[in-house]
Amino acid sequence: MGNICRSPTAEGVFRSIVNENQQFENFDIDSAGTHAYHIGKSPDSRSQLTAKNYGIDISMQRARQIHESDFYYYDFIIAMDIDNFEILKSNYPKESQSKVQLLLDFLPDNKLQSVPDPYYEGKFNEVFELVSSACNSFFESIVKKEQY
Repeated sequence: MGNICRSPTAEGVFRSIVNENQQFENFDIDSAGTHAYHIGKSPDSRSQLTAKNYGIDISMQRARQIHESDFYYYDFIIAMDIDNFEILKSNYPKESQSKVQLLLDFLPDNKLQSVPDPYYEGKFNEVFELVSSACNSFFESIVKKEQY
C-alpha cells in the first residue's frame, strides 16, 4: 500500500536473487505502493533492519506510488495482498491487467493469498522469509519460461 514494508523487502530480495544469479542485465526491478502515504520516504526502519540481518540493504529505496506508465513498462506487476491486487486490477489499464499477479501465487503449496503486513503486527522476520521464498519461486518461474 504505502511502499515502506513488504514491497521494498520484495524488491531488495528479488534484486539480491537476480544479482546472485548474474542476471542483472535482464531485469529492471522497482517497487511502488497503491497509495500515496509515504512518497519519498525510506523503507520502515524495521524492514531495513530485518533485510540487513539477511544481508540485504534496502536503505536507499524511496517510496513511490505506482503510475499508469508502470503497466506499459514492466512485464510483471506483483501485488503483496489481495486488496492491492484488486486496486491494481480495477484502477489501471485493462490491456495490462494480465500482468498483475499475487506474489504468493508463485509459492507452491501455499495456503495464503496475501503477504501479511508487518507494519502493525511486527512479524518482519516471518514476512521476510515468506517474501524470500516467493521471490525465489518467482525468479525460477521466469528463468524457466525465458530460458536465460
